Amino acid sequence: MPWFPKLALLLIALPVLFIVVLICRDKGFNPMVAAGLMHDSSQPTSDALLGGLLPPDIRRKSCLSRYQSISYHKSSPHKPSPYLVSKLREYEKLHKRCGPYTKSYKKSIKELVSGQIDSSSNCRYVVWLANCGLGNRILSMTSAFLYALLTDRVLLINEESDMSNMFCEPFPDASWILPEDFPFMNQLYSFGRDYAQSFGNMLENRMINTSTELLPSCLYLYLSHDYDHHDKLFFCDQEQAILRNIPWLIMKANIYFLPSLFLMSSFEEELSKLFPDKEMVFHHLGRYLFHPSNQVWKLITSYYKKYLAKAEERIGIQIRIFDNKTSPVEHVMDQILTCTDKEKLLPRVDMGKSIVAPSGKGKSKAVLITSLVPYYYEKMMNMYSKHPTLNGEVVAVYQPSHEEEQQSENNVHNQKAWAEINLLSMMDVLVTSAWSTFGYVAQGLGGKKPWILYKIENKTIPDPVCGRAKSLEPCFHAPPVYDCKAKREVDTATIIPYLRHCEDIYWGIKLFNSTYY
Repeated sequence: MPWFPKLALLLIALPVLFIVVLICRDKGFNPMVAAGLMHDSSQPTSDALLGGLLPPDIRRKSCLSRYQSISYHKSSPHKPSPYLVSKLREYEKLHKRCGPYTKSYKKSIKELVSGQIDSSSNCRYVVWLANCGLGNRILSMTSAFLYALLTDRVLLINEESDMSNMFCEPFPDASWILPEDFPFMNQLYSFGRDYAQSFGNMLENRMINTSTELLPSCLYLYLSHDYDHHDKLFFCDQEQAILRNIPWLIMKANIYFLPSLFLMSSFEEELSKLFPDKEMVFHHLGRYLFHPSNQVWKLITSYYKKYLAKAEERIGIQIRIFDNKTSPVEHVMDQILTCTDKEKLLPRVDMGKSIVAPSGKGKSKAVLITSLVPYYYEKMMNMYSKHPTLNGEVVAVYQPSHEEEQQSENNVHNQKAWAEINLLSMMDVLVTSAWSTFGYVAQGLGGKKPWILYKIENKTIPDPVCGRAKSLEPCFHAPPVYDCKAKREVDTATIIPYLRHCEDIYWGIKLFNSTYY
C-alpha cells in the first residue's frame, strides 16, 4: 500500500481509538490495560491491602512486594480489627508530621541537644538500635513499633550497613530511618547493658524516679536477652509514668518483648481494642511493617517461579542448630524424617527400588529447606531423587543457600536470609526449629502454625520428636519474672489468661487466645 493511504487510515483511526478509550474509562474498563499495553493504575484491592492494614496511597514501583506479595500467599482468614486499621492511619499522619527532616523533627533535635524539654511538643520518639541476627531484629523492631503505637511516639530505625536495602519504607511519604547526622550517633554504638545513663542503671542508683522534677531529654533503654532486674522495670506502669515525659528514648533490643506489654494495666484497654485476636499481633504488625526491597523481592520471586510455583503442595523445613555437639546432624536428620512421616507431611520411599524414569502421575510436592549447611538438603534430595515413594507422590527438594555460619553483620548474607524467610512464609506447610526467631518470623508472616522440631538435648532425640504450635505468636525468650504490683518474683505466665509458656521453651511466654494450653 502506498504511504499516503496508510497515513490517511492512521489519521482516521487515532481519533476513534481516543474516543473508545474515554468511553471505556468512564465505565471502569481500560482496553489498553486489557491488551497489556499499560499497567493498571487503579487502587489496590482489599486483599492486596491485607484487609486494610496497608495504606492505598504508597507508590507501588518503589516497593513491588507491598502489593504483589498477596499473589504468593493464600489470603489470610485473619482480618485486622477496624480499630487497628484506624490507629495505623493515625500513626502514619504522626510520622509524616514528626518524621526525619520535618520542622517538628528539627525542633525536637534542637531541644535534645540543649537538654531542654518542651512540654507543649507533640513529637516524641523511640530510636531502635540493632542487636543480634535478622530474626531477632525483626521481632524486636515489631515490639518497638507497638510500644511507639501505644505511647504516641515515632519509631526511628538506626539502619547500619548490614541492613541496607533490605526493607521498603513502611510509612507513606516519610522515612523511618534515623538520619546519619543524629547528634549522638557516635554514642549509640557504645551503648550497652553497663551504660551509666541507661534507664535501668539510673533506677538502680536512684538517679531518677516518679518525683524527679528535672528529667533528661533522652534516656537509654536496654531490652536485650541479658538485661537485668532494673532494666526489666520498663514493664511496670509506675516506671512508664517516668518515661512518658521524656521526648527521646533510645532502645537497644534483640527480643520479642511485645507480650509483656500486655501485662501493663495502662495499656490493657488499648491492646484489647487493637488485638481482639491475641494470636495475630505479629501476623498483622509484621505484614504491615516488613516488605522486601525490590532487590530482595527479585531474588524471592525468581526463585519461587523457577523451582516452587508448579508444585501442587509446598513444604518448608527450617533448620537451626544451636549446638552441633549436642545435636549432631545425623540425629537432626532422623528427627526431621520421623516428624514428616508421623505427621504425614512427606511420603516414605522404597529404599529397595531405584527410580528408572519419573512417573509424573502422582501428586507433586516441593520441599524448601533452609539451613546454614547443605547436609539435610543433600540427604533428602538423594533419597527422593533416587528412590520411588510408596504412595506415588513426586517430591523435589530445594535449598536456596548454605552460608555455613551466621553472618549477621554481612549485608548480602542478611538479604539472602530475608529472602528465605519470605519463601518459607509462602509454603503451604511449615516445619520449624525450636527456639528459632527465623522460624517465628516466617510462620507469623505466612499465618501458618508450624510443626515444631523440639530441641535435641545431649544427643537424645525427644519424644515426641515434634508438635504442632498451638499459637501463631512468636515466643518471648527472656520475660520478666516480677509482679510490679506485688513487688515480688512471679511466673508472669500466670498473671493474665492469654499469656502462657511457649511450646518450645518452657520458661518463655507467648500470647494465646484462650487458656487451653
